[in-house]
Amino acid sequence: MARGKVVLVTGGARSGKSAFAERLALESGRDVVYIATCVAGDEEMAQRIRDHRARRPPSWTTVEEPLHPGAVMKEHDGPGRCFLLDCLTLLVSNHLLGIAGRDGEHLSARTDVTQQIMRAMDELAAVVAGLQADTVVVTNEVGMGLVPDWPLGRIFRDVAGRVNQRFAALADEVYLMVCGIPLRVK
Repeated sequence: MARGKVVLVTGGARSGKSAFAERLALESGRDVVYIATCVAGDEEMAQRIRDHRARRPPSWTTVEEPLHPGAVMKEHDGPGRCFLLDCLTLLVSNHLLGIAGRDGEHLSARTDVTQQIMRAMDELAAVVAGLQADTVVVTNEVGMGLVPDWPLGRIFRDVAGRVNQRFAALADEVYLMVCGIPLRVK
């Protein structure tokens, strides 16, 4: 069984990550399974989700899975498939908010929260590493900004950075999006 190719697409907000990842998935010539991790918490986010849906070809299968995309990947894996996971940082956020609560009201020891999320992300990375399907993963580069003022924000930034490093190490190709231009860094 041959392992599928893994591509990581990262960059800042509105840098063109999703559109580029969608193009890579389309150009793969494979049956695309789009795994959306976003949860619409308000009308503005709901509109963003509608905009993303409208861009996708109708032939793609879309699965909304905010916490366990690895299960979807295992279920749909095959050599003729391409998974597009959008996005890894929202997945980290979903796990963090599930553990700590929206305002961090259930925030226990920082190390424990980080370990729980990293376990879940390591499990996902292991699934991706064993897939026959190609996988395109979208994530946000969060390490180029200011250090957040609040503990929940710092935990998010730190964990997202570690997760991005984990998936970049796994990836066959890594692209950094800048102003809609993909720069291949690996």
